[in-house]
Amino acid sequence: MRSMTEEDLKAAFAGESQAHVKYMIFSEEAEKEGKPRLANIFRAIARAELIHAKNHLRALGGIKKSGENILAAYNGENYEIEEMYPVFNETAKFQNEKEAQLSTHYALEAEKIHRDIYKKAKELFDAGKDFDGETVYICPVCGHTHVGQEAPDKCPVCGCRKDKYIKFSA
Repeated sequence: MRSMTEEDLKAAFAGESQAHVKYMIFSEEAEKEGKPRLANIFRAIARAELIHAKNHLRALGGIKKSGENILAAYNGENYEIEEMYPVFNETAKFQNEKEAQLSTHYALEAEKIHRDIYKKAKELFDAGKDFDGETVYICPVCGHTHVGQEAPDKCPVCGCRKDKYIKFSA
């Protein structure tokens, strides 16, 4: 692929990905405000943006088999832990931006766990196995991620209560 087209697709992928997430957040806000039809509009268009992002990523050759996808995810988390969030957090601290500092701290702590989960996923994948009945719990405040039979009593990062965790199971 020629470099200009590749850069255009990378920018389009980033833009569509951000739009997807932003519209899902807008949908949550509309739900809280008692506007279920508006929330539905945001969710529907968010799905369209996800489709656009997927098409762009496919055109860029970014969708691989699971083993390669795990490695890409691990490397992405590692970059965020080792390079991105420490710098972002220090910048926020230096500029006395408390909300940005908290946000980047929360993300950094969650990314450490994500990297560990992907490491385990790669080991299992390489052994021809999948996770065994594992349930994933996500803190809705900071994104802390816990894999196990039940959520922790309280989030070790932000203190959120167990009953607020979001449960993911296959």
